[in-house]
Amino acid sequence: MFQVILYYNFQPINEPDRFCKAHKKFCKEIGLKGRIYISDEGINGTAAGTDQQIEEYKNYLWSLPGFEDTEFKQDESDYIPFPRLTVKTRDEIVALHVDDVNPENGGNYLEPQEWRRVMEEEDYVMIDVRNNYESKIGHFEGAIQPDVENFYDFPKWMEEAEIPKDKKVLMYCTGGIRCEKFSVLMKESGWEDVNQLHGGILRYAKEEGGKHFKGKCFVFDDRLVVPVNPKDLEPIARCEITGKPADTYINCANMECNKLFVCSEEGAHQMEGCCSEECRQSEYKRPFDPKNAFKPFRKWYNYFGEDFKEREMSSAAE
Repeated sequence: MFQVILYYNFQPINEPDRFCKAHKKFCKEIGLKGRIYISDEGINGTAAGTDQQIEEYKNYLWSLPGFEDTEFKQDESDYIPFPRLTVKTRDEIVALHVDDVNPENGGNYLEPQEWRRVMEEEDYVMIDVRNNYESKIGHFEGAIQPDVENFYDFPKWMEEAEIPKDKKVLMYCTGGIRCEKFSVLMKESGWEDVNQLHGGILRYAKEEGGKHFKGKCFVFDDRLVVPVNPKDLEPIARCEITGKPADTYINCANMECNKLFVCSEEGAHQMEGCCSEECRQSEYKRPFDPKNAFKPFRKWYNYFGEDFKEREMSSAAE
């Protein structure tokens, strides 16, 4: 069994390139795999390895001045969901494309237990601060799901959303980093009661069992989607080929398209891994490998048991 971590820290870094070079060297030495982005505003990463590798990495990051308080969301996987290690510098560790956004001026943190209480007892507007392909397969009940493809599209969406500024605002994302910036933007634009789910969906799943969350959570590694509420695993999206319930993503086999789309195994076989007949006929179509296309998804069966497998197979046959 391997460990997968997700983390970020908005801690100013004076020499990002130098910091990045040393960071990459250490990660290579211990054999870590994943994606880590560094900028002058901090670090944002997701990585995987053995128990020992992950502990060595966490202790290394905690040992660096300013990063002692870095929080990690951690999960188990029976394989490493990254093909390689990538450590790079970027202009922003999460790209909003708005200048002078200081996370220290962001919304109130709601711990998972308080978030659930507010959901059950108070009046609010809830915003899913993720891309449309993420919220499509899973979201909190009653959340607004903006039809945006990138995080940097949110400022424009906010201007057009017509959310009353006297409303209590709740917002969430996968691990919390996007809310850190978007909550600042909302407060600076006139909303006063702005609140963010501390630790995001992944922490809420661990501490509150995913109560009030429908579907599954999109993650940016080879797993693509992970369960949130083990008592509610039914797909809320539909296969774009067959129209049947599904929540697995694949990339179109046409290399000129490469669209990420929801597809069942039946649909993938039918279209040879493509999103359309046009792509299926393309001369740039790569061979479809059904054994590996859904390999990460099949791992869930072993984790949640035959009951989950039977329900998924039943819905695929409807």
